[in-house]
Amino acid sequence: MRLMRRLYDWVLHWSDTPYGAIALFLLAFAESSFFPIPPDVLLLALCISVPARSFRFALIASLGSVLGGVVGYGIGMGLWGVVSGYFFRFIPGFTPEVFARVQDLFVTYNFWAVFTAGFTPIPYKVITIGAGVFHINFAVFLFASLLSRSLRFFLVAAIIYRFGPATRNFIEKYFNILSLIFVALLILGFVVIKFVGH
Repeated sequence: MRLMRRLYDWVLHWSDTPYGAIALFLLAFAESSFFPIPPDVLLLALCISVPARSFRFALIASLGSVLGGVVGYGIGMGLWGVVSGYFFRFIPGFTPEVFARVQDLFVTYNFWAVFTAGFTPIPYKVITIGAGVFHINFAVFLFASLLSRSLRFFLVAAIIYRFGPATRNFIEKYFNILSLIFVALLILGFVVIKFVGH
């Protein structure tokens, strides 16, 4: 926990430097395959510091995250046999049990497994690498990643842009719950459309 706190503080300190946007891109890129701290931490701080650039920061985070996801996919597809022991031992969220569950999710839900992990608190890196390991269609993976990561980061940016720094505590406290509710409602909407269509 001490290590995680130090990492959290280290990530956050970049918002007070001229390199905040670059750090955000690199953080979003790394978090998609191995880094434990989500980019939302730095995104939130940057949006609050310069609300007028909120959507620019969201775009930077989205691009970094999706490109990092592509790297995660490549790790899963080409290097998993070599690096799996490292991930299971050192990366939070990676266990053989979780990976077996991820495989079941891919078999059953495919697009929705990637989308849900990209938008909600489910560790995105488990999905990006798992997508490569289990040979999920790359176009489906890329589209789901782009859609979900963009929705997540632009939602944070929109809230800060519209309501200002006062919303920070609300976002930090309730964003994960709100994101899960959003995905549940979205999936429910598609189910209703499909049911009505029949």
